[in-house]
Amino acid sequence: MVYSKHNIFSKLNGSDNFFIVNLLSGGADILNPAEGKMIHDYLDGKDIDREFLWDLKEKGYLVDEKEETKLYRSKYLDFIDSRDEDEVQLFFVPNYSCNFACTYCYQDEYTPAKQELTTEIIDAFFRYISHEFAGRKKYLTVFGGEPLLISPKQKELIAYLLKQANQSNLELCLVTNGYSLTGYIDILKTARIREIQVTLDGVGNVHDARRFLKGGGDTFEKIVKGIDACLGNQLSVNLRMVIDKENIDGLPEMAQFAIDKGWTKNVLFKTQLGRNYELHHCQATSEKLFSRISLYETIYQQVKQHPHILEFYKPAYSISKFLFENSSLPDPLFDACPACKTEWAFDYTGQIFSCTATVGKADESLGTFYPKVTRKEDRIASWENRDVTAIAECFNCSMQLACGGGCGSVAKNRTGDVCSTDCRPVKELLELGFSAYMEKD
Repeated sequence: MVYSKHNIFSKLNGSDNFFIVNLLSGGADILNPAEGKMIHDYLDGKDIDREFLWDLKEKGYLVDEKEETKLYRSKYLDFIDSRDEDEVQLFFVPNYSCNFACTYCYQDEYTPAKQELTTEIIDAFFRYISHEFAGRKKYLTVFGGEPLLISPKQKELIAYLLKQANQSNLELCLVTNGYSLTGYIDILKTARIREIQVTLDGVGNVHDARRFLKGGGDTFEKIVKGIDACLGNQLSVNLRMVIDKENIDGLPEMAQFAIDKGWTKNVLFKTQLGRNYELHHCQATSEKLFSRISLYETIYQQVKQHPHILEFYKPAYSISKFLFENSSLPDPLFDACPACKTEWAFDYTGQIFSCTATVGKADESLGTFYPKVTRKEDRIASWENRDVTAIAECFNCSMQLACGGGCGSVAKNRTGDVCSTDCRPVKELLELGFSAYMEKD
């Protein structure tokens, strides 16, 4: 028997206790200091207590290498089968134009296409997805730019898009800055809306200093009215707060605002925090950005001081939140990148892309659905084949089944190769998460 290469073992943040997790075997335990020392002793080649050694074998932390290889292959095939049956998220971009001039917008590097969206292009899109994804569970997400611009022509096109989605029996999500929501409520109520994602980066001036109208102008109050209008009309809202060092101190106030509004008690309301990061091009103020782990270290400290944040948002800390809420581990994650598997993106110019991280970048196009259908099969295959079994750096990494290789687009931007890593700080996140959710005071 050997120590499993899929064990993740470390000390809880701010504690003398340890944890050990194995996503392949499904084992997860908090260890007292004496048990943690025995793990260290075993790794150093020392004899340890026989009963504890037996317990490690029973829970899959000590394994027969051949049997573990068989289990890995079996779980991998289960993952592929499950993914092939998963729902596909199809993104459609009706325009890249926007009425906002957000300080961290990555689409400001795009050259707007002279072509405009038409009903003919919308029809071509629905023909393509009905053929290409026939028999697959799927839903549509309308993305931008800002899809809900206020103009008679835009409203007419969005209404037509929603009508076609209804005829295709597709549920629909929208990603919007929220400024014009109240003017679209009647149209949105005609569709099978799954959720509407809206961004608020803080309360009042904190938000308005980051997400303002082109030419100047505050946006916070109008977005709040739009959220209220959605919830009042039984439309689900996913509130996103984009975080960096400029607005992180406003998280407690944002949480209290949502609580006071009654949003957090509404079953139609949920939240997410988005890390502002350099994906497409370097920002002039990149020093304001958090790394993934530094962001969650800061949130961890804020929650200790302001526990009401947890009513607004519960950090995942990798798999920690899942384990806490379900008393079991999630299935092994052999691939964290949905591109060209369970996610595709399309835009109003007729281009096909792998995902939202690549959509709109001309050099990332995978083909066209309009005016004719074309597919760059070699490029598509490179995205389809990406998982931890295809990334050399993942082979011997104990974190691979929690990390899944990370984001393929970030990896490609970093190395030029889709099949390279975007490593996640899994161990450090688990150190925070086990402490936050499972450590007894």
